[in-house]
Amino acid sequence: MKEGYTLVHRTRTAIRWGDMDVMGHVNNTVYFRYLEQARIDWFVALGFPPDPAGIGPVIINAHCTFLKQLRYPGEIEVATLVGELGRSSFQTLQQIRRMDDFNTLAAEGGAKVVWVDQRLEKSIALPEDIRARLLQPVL
Repeated sequence: MKEGYTLVHRTRTAIRWGDMDVMGHVNNTVYFRYLEQARIDWFVALGFPPDPAGIGPVIINAHCTFLKQLRYPGEIEVATLVGELGRSSFQTLQQIRRMDDFNTLAAEGGAKVVWVDQRLEKSIALPEDIRARLLQPVL
C-alpha cells in the first residue's frame, strides 16, 4: 500500500457488459463510477450515507490513472485508502485490481473529500468522532 495512507475499505463489483465501449474495453468514465461506488460503500459502512440536506462528505476533485485495460467478463476489487486528515478535508486513494489478476494494478485514482454542511453550502471542521472513524478499517 501507499506510504502515508491507511487501507480502510474494500469493495468488489462485477465488470458489466455495458461497461465496455466500442474499443472493446471498459470505458474510462466507468472507472470513475467504480471509484465512486467504492467511496459511497465506505461512507455507508462508516454510518454516514449521502444526505443532500445534512452534514457529510463531498468530493471537490477526482483523478484516475489508467494502467491496464479491463474487459468483460470479470470481477474487480477497489481498495480505498485514506491519507492525512486536514481541518475539514482528507485525501483518498483508490486502487482497482481484477480478482483473477490481483497482482496487477489496473488503475489508481482518488479524490479530495471535504466535510460540508449542505444547508449552508460550506465546509465545516471534521468532528472528532468522524476523524477517528475515518482511519478505522471497515473491511
